[in-house]
Amino acid sequence: MGSGASKNTEEEEDGQLYVSLKMENSKVEGELTPHVYGSVPLVGSWDPSNALPMLRESASMSELSFVVPPDHETLDFKFLLKPKYRDTPCIVEEGENRILTGGSLQGDARVALFKLEGDVIVEFRVFINADRVSPFDLAASWRAYRENLQPSTVRGIPDVSINPDPTPVENCPSESLELDLEHYEVPAPAPSAQSSLVYAADNAENPRSLSASGSFVNDDTPKAASKSPRVSAVSEDGSSSEKDMEIIIPDHSDTYSVSSGVGESKSVGILSPTIQQKDGQRGLFVDRGVGSPRLVKSVSASSFLADLKLDAQTKNSMPAAAGAVAAAAVADQMLGPKEDRHLAIVLVGLPARGKTFTAVKLTRYLRWLGHDTKHFNVGKYRRLKHGVNQCADFFRADNQEGVEARTEVAALAMEDMIAWMEDGGQVGIFDATNSTRVRRNMLMKMAEGKCKIIFLETLCNDERIIERNIRLKIQQSPDYEEETDFEAGVKDFRDRLANYERVYEPVEEGSYIKMIDMVSGNGGQIQVNNISGYLPGRIVFFLVNTHLTPRPILLTRHGESMDNVRGRTGGDSVISESGKIYAKKLANFVEKRLKNEKAASIWTSTLQRTILTAGSIVGFPKVQWRALDEINSGVCDGMTYEEIKKNMPEEYESRLKDKLRYRYPRGESYLDVIQRLEPVIIELERQRAPVVVISHQAVLRALYSYFADRPLKEIPQIEMPLHTIIEIQMGVSGVQEKRYKLMD
Repeated sequence: MGSGASKNTEEEEDGQLYVSLKMENSKVEGELTPHVYGSVPLVGSWDPSNALPMLRESASMSELSFVVPPDHETLDFKFLLKPKYRDTPCIVEEGENRILTGGSLQGDARVALFKLEGDVIVEFRVFINADRVSPFDLAASWRAYRENLQPSTVRGIPDVSINPDPTPVENCPSESLELDLEHYEVPAPAPSAQSSLVYAADNAENPRSLSASGSFVNDDTPKAASKSPRVSAVSEDGSSSEKDMEIIIPDHSDTYSVSSGVGESKSVGILSPTIQQKDGQRGLFVDRGVGSPRLVKSVSASSFLADLKLDAQTKNSMPAAAGAVAAAAVADQMLGPKEDRHLAIVLVGLPARGKTFTAVKLTRYLRWLGHDTKHFNVGKYRRLKHGVNQCADFFRADNQEGVEARTEVAALAMEDMIAWMEDGGQVGIFDATNSTRVRRNMLMKMAEGKCKIIFLETLCNDERIIERNIRLKIQQSPDYEEETDFEAGVKDFRDRLANYERVYEPVEEGSYIKMIDMVSGNGGQIQVNNISGYLPGRIVFFLVNTHLTPRPILLTRHGESMDNVRGRTGGDSVISESGKIYAKKLANFVEKRLKNEKAASIWTSTLQRTILTAGSIVGFPKVQWRALDEINSGVCDGMTYEEIKKNMPEEYESRLKDKLRYRYPRGESYLDVIQRLEPVIIELERQRAPVVVISHQAVLRALYSYFADRPLKEIPQIEMPLHTIIEIQMGVSGVQEKRYKLMD
């Protein structure tokens, strides 16, 4: 942990800013508890009743900790004392508001003065500690926290709370679902989640040199290809999943070691990987403050950090992002060399190992976070250039003509990706087998001085999984759409696979991430070599938590609330009579839909309208997330839009102009909501059992946009009707969507 806000050394200019506020007084009685209230993103409310409690570190010291981006907005706040046992007013500190900028308190702010009854003045000493933490520290701290599950509270409500034994609630027969579930199914909107019938690679980018008729305009081999050694390469896809993993870093100069520690996540009751340090001590999670980890920082974090510098050329290339997402953008900007501002994730692996599936998921995740990301599939280029009727002989290493053709399309795809990056793109996912060192060297030479390459290799030795992926390939790939004999197609693909196996060379060069046997369901590991920076760290964290186990995720808004009836924003009202009917219909639906899913769970926000909606559901554990609370409408909370238009016309117009980025005064924007939902997305990806998410319109729009891969700009307009269930089916075939309307 750093000793002060001035500790911003060059080796620690990556990650986010960890801030700790402390107050000390040995004379004040325990019935007065220190709190903090103020502006976004620290508290978000100047209402003393919503102040954040500072947790007791010792008899005389209290602390509140949180994580913000290094370029965070100015935090405007004050300390106050709340009586613990008496219903008397809070005591606000004397003087001006406190200002926190860049982790430093402005002015002479080392003392907080409080005026008690009888004009008695009480003095508290104030301390501020700030330090930068890497994503690896945050990941280790999060894992340790999940094992111990000792959440902090905001408004008296834990960040994540569990109710494993819900009280049974009787269902009214008149409100049950008498018909089959299919009777309630309604059409999903046109740009919904991808159907399993759509081959994932077909959704990748089209070649820039492709004409409107579907043929290449220029048949000449690109210079990069003609000058490069001949090597075979082609994109294949399959399926991937993981269960228990370990993080391995072969480079002995790195501080983090390989460990296979597995900790039980008490919030969901399943296993999750644990990141450990070489000395065997885990990052200690003490408190999440206002939704971010408080940790004992590893002294070795600098092993993952680069020497970062900000230049004028990068200042205008920020992605559409906020909060932690914006911190990632700042980190990317500060990477110094031009090639490091653009990132190429180059897939490596034999056919049927899940490369395209991994590429699609990673592309969707990075886009949702606000990073401009595109997926380039070399197999799609090959089919458009040379047709789909290529037998296994085309992929032999001794087929000179086939090698030249495949090298050509790989170079075309790489040139297109680099050209897109030079036009402003940030992350390119290059999806191909890239199975030899010669091919990878060609790509690295093409990328030199233009983008940073990280190889992502997928390895699988489970013959059962490989066989499943081969059969999916024959069913879905355009390469076999004209093959009428299924078994003949399987034989041809096995011959193609054998051609690749003869020349395959595992990645040992450059920066790489290896996903090894993560699809078997019996554990696996990820190896990481020469990986640094915020965004690569987030990618590793995402890959550790993603898998292929088929399971449904059910999204639904709470039943109609009284504020819905009145047309008022925000609030914490109860549900209406219609809302109560929907709660019982939802319980009946969940009972029928998940009757064989004993490990399913119900997730709600901490607001009573979602908790009441889930009240009739029995037999499943219930988890309350503050991250699932509705968008904070700040000073507009409880107002109708007509009242906002009349009393705050400028705010009303600003919101209409850009709903995505508009932030309510002392409230949130949609981008802020995405920031706080990232842990929810990671946890949903990690789940292997069904999850029912009961939340709010803005929050569900943001969650749905992730699974449906909808652009950020569309999020505020996504239809999210009341009393409707959206079922997202996740599995080896991608993402499918169904909608059920239980009542009007």
